[in-house]
Amino acid sequence: MSVNEFGDGVAWYRGAMVGKGSFGCVYLATLKNPRLKNSYFPAVMAVKSAEVSVSGSIQKEREVLNNIKGCPYIIRCFGDETTTGQNGAMVYNLLLEYGSGGTLAERIKKSGIKELSEFEVRNYTRSMLRGLHFIHTIGYVHCDMKPDNVLLVPNSSDGNGAEFRAKIGDLGLAKRETQSKKRRLQPYWRGTPMYLSPEAVSDNVQECPADIWALGCIVLEMLTGKPPWDREEDMDAEDVLKKIGGGNELPKIPGNLSKEAKDFLKGCFVRNPRYRWTAEMLLNHPFVEGLIDDEGIERPLEVEDINVVDSILLVTESDDELAYYSEDWSCVSEDDSLGYWSEEDYEEMENEMTSYFVEEEIFKVEENIAAISSTIDDGSDRIIDASIEVPSGSASNNSPKCPLNFTIPAGV
Repeated sequence: MSVNEFGDGVAWYRGAMVGKGSFGCVYLATLKNPRLKNSYFPAVMAVKSAEVSVSGSIQKEREVLNNIKGCPYIIRCFGDETTTGQNGAMVYNLLLEYGSGGTLAERIKKSGIKELSEFEVRNYTRSMLRGLHFIHTIGYVHCDMKPDNVLLVPNSSDGNGAEFRAKIGDLGLAKRETQSKKRRLQPYWRGTPMYLSPEAVSDNVQECPADIWALGCIVLEMLTGKPPWDREEDMDAEDVLKKIGGGNELPKIPGNLSKEAKDFLKGCFVRNPRYRWTAEMLLNHPFVEGLIDDEGIERPLEVEDINVVDSILLVTESDDELAYYSEDWSCVSEDDSLGYWSEEDYEEMENEMTSYFVEEEIFKVEENIAAISSTIDDGSDRIIDASIEVPSGSASNNSPKCPLNFTIPAGV
């Protein structure tokens, strides 16, 4: 397949292919004018492409990413665009953040027989947990968590933290958490057999706990260098599914792991999903605590959606409800209001206070006035800080209570 078979975008050139799957192909893309200051895109992107007629999965991912955005642990989406291929066919393109560190699967493979260090595993695990916690809070389930769908993006840190941050990608199989009973009765599940949970295999139920089971499989694979059920030779997908859903067997946790790692994995590998730990609970586990916090290290530029500029949106806008968050104004009561004071407002308030004091006959000056003499530049003496106090006892509990300070010229 030639590089430009699917054509270039309005603002970007299509580069080499960096991935391929049942959904289509992924290409590296660079801007036509990288020096443009107000660019809508980063200098390098990953473009997931397929002909429009077979782009349902990619369009579904665009819809999900449109609802799940704003989390630094999920691959960012910069919009979508249609191009014309060499054969005249319409091509759907999803513009995504590029993970220059490759996939987590590639990182595990590069380590060879030697597994990843526990420090690296802990950092990647915490990033994935934060991403999953965000996805679950919005009300989605990823359904296809595996090392191939986790990308590594460089951290722009000062060297104190991990070199890469793990980001969750490929949400083409994601769905809303709540399943209908009709769906559960159908022999259907999403994802890769090796990382499926027991309830997904036996009951066709994939909710948030299923992602946690898959996360445990990923962590175990990072720590051992092998997939969770890849212990025996000649095991095909059907054998794996029978092992997951057919009995009480759990993935084997090596005894040479740290106490924290083994305890963390036990929280993920609970066959009953009701008792499996949640992402929020696991984020407080000692296995991912005590790390240098990378929140705020990566500060990506705000990128406008390409649909605002020039594109054809093929996916019908979702009717899903979104969760919106606003700043906390809990310190302001319902009766309070925010505004600015003008000079007229101050004068009016001063007049009201003066008339109030006169009417209530509480404008009394204490006999003992602490007078402090000071000499100013012109040599004249002044008495400063002569305090006039307003008694607290008055007819109204709402009466103003504030000391007034006057400066009286000496000799008056």
